[in-house]
Amino acid sequence: MDWQRISILGAIGLVSILLINQWGEFQERNRPVISQETTITTTPGQAVADTALDTVLEADAAADSSMASDIPTATASSENPASLPSPGLPAKNRLVSVETDTLSVLIDTLGGDLVKVALLQHKESLEDKNKPLILLNRTESTIYIAQSGLIGQNATDTAAGRPLFRSGQPQYSLAQGQDSLSVDLYYQQGDVKITKRFTFQRNSNLVNVEYLIDNQSPETWQAAMYGQIKRDSHNPVSADGLGMQPYLGAALTTTETNYKKLDFDDLADPDLVRAGGFKTSIQGGWVAMVQHYFLSAWIPDSEQTNNYSLRKGRGDIYLLGFTSPQTAVPAGGHGVIKASFYAGPKDIDLLESISPYLDLTVDYGWLWWIAKPLFHVLDFIHGILGSWGWSIIALTVLIKLAFFHLSATSYKSMAKMRKFGPEMQRMKELYGDDRQKMSQEMMKLYKKEKINPLSGCLPILVQMPVFISLYWVLMESVQLRHTPFLGWIADLSVKDPYFILPVVMGVTMWIQQKLNPTPPDPTQAKVMQLLPLVFTFMFMWFPAGLVLYWVVNNTLSIAQQYVITRQIEAGDKT
Repeated sequence: MDWQRISILGAIGLVSILLINQWGEFQERNRPVISQETTITTTPGQAVADTALDTVLEADAAADSSMASDIPTATASSENPASLPSPGLPAKNRLVSVETDTLSVLIDTLGGDLVKVALLQHKESLEDKNKPLILLNRTESTIYIAQSGLIGQNATDTAAGRPLFRSGQPQYSLAQGQDSLSVDLYYQQGDVKITKRFTFQRNSNLVNVEYLIDNQSPETWQAAMYGQIKRDSHNPVSADGLGMQPYLGAALTTTETNYKKLDFDDLADPDLVRAGGFKTSIQGGWVAMVQHYFLSAWIPDSEQTNNYSLRKGRGDIYLLGFTSPQTAVPAGGHGVIKASFYAGPKDIDLLESISPYLDLTVDYGWLWWIAKPLFHVLDFIHGILGSWGWSIIALTVLIKLAFFHLSATSYKSMAKMRKFGPEMQRMKELYGDDRQKMSQEMMKLYKKEKINPLSGCLPILVQMPVFISLYWVLMESVQLRHTPFLGWIADLSVKDPYFILPVVMGVTMWIQQKLNPTPPDPTQAKVMQLLPLVFTFMFMWFPAGLVLYWVVNNTLSIAQQYVITRQIEAGDKT
């Protein structure tokens, strides 16, 4: 009996889904745990704990020497190579910790690098709400840090080594009622006192980095600032399921294009490696490391023309950085060299305010010119409703209203095709293999009943760019990350844990299919019958926010199509 066969197939499908889900959970539980313990040495795999300072510096000098190509070069040679000052902090305390309301940072006094940045307002997972998301870190197995220094005539950073700064204290914290926090590192270069100052602001992920030069020497002091992101190719995001995979790689703005991307494969291309990497110059500008929902970026002085370089280092190391023009500080004078570093979420409004075109790192693809306004509408609705889930539903309703008449045209055409389906089947049986006669009679029927087969397709094609754009908006919006909805959905940015929305989506798709005309070709008809099942399986791995959009869109389409179909079948030609 048919019901028995359907029951067996349904049971097999349910068991298959449960097995796949269990397998996914098994893989998640057994995924290797990567240590988040920040190391002291500059290269992964050489952790140093309670060693004497001279041993640490010797190890670091060897590491720096083996990676001399990591330090950018300037046109002028260094006359004053880096020398080690008297020790400030003991080796085990060489990492200076800074905590604000948004960031938890570790600064290595060797070079003054940001070797760990944790985002306090974004959690690693919903399961552990006390653990912040770690964006940058230097561990035994991975490296992702932000470096900066001085190169040129009076360089502090050279192939021979990097400066060891002194810090007044090992810990800094933004106090209640305090809007900004300055962390100063000190280095004495002969008669020149160099202060590397990090300034943190309340409720901000942007860190200002300044070199304050106090030149008490009898000669003019000259150097240029460089800033770079040093990273391996590890992917922190485990892409779960099907569909669009988030971009992971470098990005910058150039004079030719506002947003240029080069992923790790691009940078490892032998031709580009032989050329020394990708290089460009632009006034202001920025260079970024982009991943799903988050990014880090160096933003140098917007009033200067800066040189940018994206290149592959030794082994699995990639370097994305800038070099500013040389700054001259006269004898007995003072000077400032500055840049900014951002580490945080891909928030469009915030990134727009930091630097031109930095907001394009929220990558909506080639339909960004549609997707960006859609996001702003979604954000506006959220400001009213206060819920991202209900905002998605409201936006879907608005889009359906905008295309109401186009959809109506499409559904009227499909309803007429369905109404005269039996007549078309009779013609097919009557004329058999005489395709010419069959086509002539079909055209007569179309003309008589005012049926336009293309009118059912064109409106859908017009709407597709909007639907695809909304897909990218929901995939790229960090605002949906860890956002709950409807009780059982704890996170709109990941799959529905119980697959309720995908199943509902499959049912709505099946209902829609029943309202459409049956394809005349039996094989095509069978394939169409399988589509709801195929799409249900695919959507099981899509973020719940995306599936919610499709469920609402399908439901509204069913309502509109049902009304129009009933009107056509009742003989109402309006």
